[in-house]
Amino acid sequence: MKLTLGFSPCPNDTFIFDALVNKKIDTGDFEFETVLEDVQTLNQWALQGKLDISKISYGVLPLVLNNYDLLDAGGALGKGVGPLLIAKKQIDLSVINDCTIAIPGKNTTAHLLFLLAFPQAVKKQFLVFNEIEDAVLSGKVDCGVIIHENRFTYQQRGLIKLIDLGEFWEQKTGCPIPLGGIVMNKKFDNEIQQKINALIKKSVEFAFSNYPQLPDYVKQHSQEMEEHVMRQHIDLYVNNYSITLGEDGKNAIEMLLKVYREM
Repeated sequence: MKLTLGFSPCPNDTFIFDALVNKKIDTGDFEFETVLEDVQTLNQWALQGKLDISKISYGVLPLVLNNYDLLDAGGALGKGVGPLLIAKKQIDLSVINDCTIAIPGKNTTAHLLFLLAFPQAVKKQFLVFNEIEDAVLSGKVDCGVIIHENRFTYQQRGLIKLIDLGEFWEQKTGCPIPLGGIVMNKKFDNEIQQKINALIKKSVEFAFSNYPQLPDYVKQHSQEMEEHVMRQHIDLYVNNYSITLGEDGKNAIEMLLKVYREM
C-alpha cells in the first residue's frame, strides 16, 4: 500500500522519519511518498485533507479532527520548548496589544499560545517562520513570535526576548507544550492506523539508538545549519513524547483543545 506522508525539513522531523522513509526499518507492505514542506503549508493541506499522513501544528488539530485521527507516535511535546516573543528593543508587555506582531501562521500552536497570553492583540501579520526575524529587524513589525531553530540564534542577530510563550502555557496549565503531532486520514481503518503508528514509533527508536550520530537525511535538509544546532533542535523537540504521548501528553492535548474551545 502506497501512502502520502508530509513533514517538515526541520531536523526533528527528518530525524524521526529517516528510518521509515529510507527503509532502515522493515516497513512491510507499506510504501511512502514523502513531501517535505513548512508546517504552515502542511496545516493548510490538512485542512483540505490532501495527504494520507501528515505532521501538523497542534494549533490546527481542532479544525481537522473531522477528517483525521491523531497518532500516538512522532509528535513534539515538551517543557521549555515553546515559542518566544522577540523584538529589537525592550517593549513593556502591557503595550503588546498596541503592537504589530508577526506570527508563524494562523493555525499554528505558536499563534494559539500567543492568543492565550495576549487575547486582545489584533494587529497581526502571518508569515513563514523563517521570515519573522527579518520582519522585526527591518521594522516591518514591532515584535514577532519565533519557533524552531530561531530560538537558538535570535540573540546573535541582536534581538531580545520579551516573553517565553511556552513558559506562560506551562505556568497557566501545568502541562507540557503540545507543538506538533502526526495525523492520519480517517479513511484508513484502525488496524492500518495502528500499523503506521507502530512503524513511526520504531523509526524514532531506531534514530535514538544511533544518536548523537546524525543521519545524512537530517544533514541533507539542514545544510545551512551547523551540526550542534541540529542536535539542539533534536534534543529540544524529540523525546519520550515522540515515542508515545502517555497520560501527560494526552492531558496536554485535551487542555489545548479546551483552551481552543474557550477562545
